[in-house]
Amino acid sequence: MRELLAIENVTAGYGESVVLEGISLSMREGDSLALLGRNGVGKTSLLVTLMGLTRLHGGSIRWQGKEIMRMSTHERAHAGLGWVPQERYMFPSLTVEEHLTVVARPGEWDVKKVYEIFPRLQERRGNMGNQLSGGEQQMLAIARALMVNPKLLLLDEPMEGLAPIIVQELTRVIRSLVVERGMSVIVVEQHARLALSLTKKAIVLDRGRVVHESDSNCLMQDPETLNRLVAVA
Repeated sequence: MRELLAIENVTAGYGESVVLEGISLSMREGDSLALLGRNGVGKTSLLVTLMGLTRLHGGSIRWQGKEIMRMSTHERAHAGLGWVPQERYMFPSLTVEEHLTVVARPGEWDVKKVYEIFPRLQERRGNMGNQLSGGEQQMLAIARALMVNPKLLLLDEPMEGLAPIIVQELTRVIRSLVVERGMSVIVVEQHARLALSLTKKAIVLDRGRVVHESDSNCLMQDPETLNRLVAVA
């Protein structure tokens, strides 16, 4: 598999404030990565750095072999980075279907295909973004990211605040994307065991630095280390 993403010694933050220090990691096509750690250690900041929304103080980010530090957020999206932000960013003036079509890029994923994996969105296709439940908004956020036809999907706390039945449905969809379709993903998730069950590799951050790397299954089978690193109950 070809190299998809390479982050080398990246230091980044907001203005003069440094949040990430010396981060390095790499992914190949088809890789899936759980990005773990306690609250406030830089997990979301790493995702938004990949999308070009922080100040890069040092290091490099290569996407499919090309440096992307100077690329804008929309250029990174067009290049194949699909971002599902924690805030979801629903537009109250757009219907479900308009949310999907306004960002559509040529490729495998189209409206029909996302409706197949999220039939509830098809039922709500004429509803405005602010007329959806929290779970439906999260489905729409993921579906919208798929419409960009990404090569790498960035999922920031996709299960946060959702009812267990919705968590089960989203877990099924994400697992299908990773296992059956071979999609590359990075999952930031407070439920560490859930994230590990969806991915092949794991990285743990602490105070903006990588403090642990392993196969997801190995970390899952080592509860003492997992509890020590991410305070899992």
